[in-house]
Amino acid sequence: MTQLHPPSVATFAPATALAGEVSVASTVRLPDQTRSECPAAPLLVGALRRRGVTTEATPLHVRAAGPGDESSAFVATICGADGQLGLAASAVRGGALEHAARDAVVAALAACRPRTVLLASPRSFCAGVERAIEIVQRALDRYAAPVYVRKQIVHNSHVVADLERRGAVFVDELDQVPDGVTVVFSAHGVSPAVRAEADRRGLDVIDATCPLVSKVHAEARRFAARGDTVVFIGHAGHEEVEGTLGEAPDSMMLVETAEEAQRLQVADPEKVSYLTQTTLAVDATTEVVDALRARFPALAGPASDDICYATTNRQRAVSSVLADADLLLVVGSPNSSNSVRLVELAHRRGVPAYLIDDATDIDLAWLSDVDTVGLTAGASAPPLLVDQVVAALSGLGPIHVEERAVAEENIRFAVPEKVAHP
Repeated sequence: MTQLHPPSVATFAPATALAGEVSVASTVRLPDQTRSECPAAPLLVGALRRRGVTTEATPLHVRAAGPGDESSAFVATICGADGQLGLAASAVRGGALEHAARDAVVAALAACRPRTVLLASPRSFCAGVERAIEIVQRALDRYAAPVYVRKQIVHNSHVVADLERRGAVFVDELDQVPDGVTVVFSAHGVSPAVRAEADRRGLDVIDATCPLVSKVHAEARRFAARGDTVVFIGHAGHEEVEGTLGEAPDSMMLVETAEEAQRLQVADPEKVSYLTQTTLAVDATTEVVDALRARFPALAGPASDDICYATTNRQRAVSSVLADADLLLVVGSPNSSNSVRLVELAHRRGVPAYLIDDATDIDLAWLSDVDTVGLTAGASAPPLLVDQVVAALSGLGPIHVEERAVAEENIRFAVPEKVAHP
């Protein structure tokens, strides 16, 4: 392929695009049979989808035009100084689809430059998430599909979609589960009322609650049993919060902010304890605890922090890259609390940050003036998604990848006996 200096747009014709379609190339094969990879394809797919175009990445074949051939299509390519293809799109000439393809490619051109990618470590799956996913996989192997799961097993759309393809059925409540079948409780835990309902229905329960969440549940029961008002620091509506509050609903109060803590009224200020959701921001939670302690000097707390090791480690790892990053990308789904906290941490440090489910969520405009990208993933996001982001960024120019590690994680939680053996 002809070398292009600097990265630029070239047009070939015709290609394999069909009328009414835009095709994004995962690879391109030219008339001389030269084959080139297009690693930035997910970025162009995302750009087109945000323009209202339904498209996927697919191999693209550009063929030689014959006499009088009027079926030519637009193919835009980005090439570096070495002539390597980075990205391509094909659309039938004329009309809105060609304009959308051209606009997306222009945005990609503006984002082309050499970059450094700082990988925060640890990142991606934690032990509780790995255990929960393994439980569903083992249940499917043992009991065969369908296996019902109350709520998302972990908060990640890719994990859920993969398990659905294998036969898992995710439901919001137990009334959507047939009597007597196998049901898995998610990693975020459930209240005693949910467990009682499952018993009454004769459901075969496999509990995938993270052991660190179970620890908080046990603490709630213990503090409530001794007569404390238990202040639970967490986010209203989160499944972990609902499950924990259900352990002692008459004795627990939910607080989200330091301002709420300062206004809190309790029956006996001398008998107050606190617990926290496992996926909170460490610094923000400290502020709430300090406000509670200022209001209730006799405040008691857990013997060890409730914010789990994985949440803490991922926040520390992000902190280690923020000083050198122009931008932070956090791989994780919008309902993932620990992932959202990583974005918020960057914002508090003055660094632009975005939560992305995968590489297609990256807006090319974010990258136009960025030389150094910080990259991490929440504890429920598969490591493969991080690899895919790195690969996509490599399609916009040479990248140097540097890992910033603050801890090594080697914790593993055993699965329940029901699925421990084949």
